[in-house]
Amino acid sequence: MTALAQELLNTFDALPNAEQLEIALAILRRLVNLDFPPLTDDDLALNAEALFLALDEQEADYEQP
Repeated sequence: MTALAQELLNTFDALPNAEQLEIALAILRRLVNLDFPPLTDDDLALNAEALFLALDEQEADYEQP
């Protein structure tokens, strides 16, 4: 990540929640127009694995007394 990108994130983190939400929505609107390459099977498998591991961890936390 470039220094400029990190500076933007630091500035974003310093904003009040309402302004963070407003900026996040504006960024998400712009992302809709980007042309992302399709995910590969490996990408999907890695993301699924990470999701299932996170869910297993959450489930284990709920089962602890």
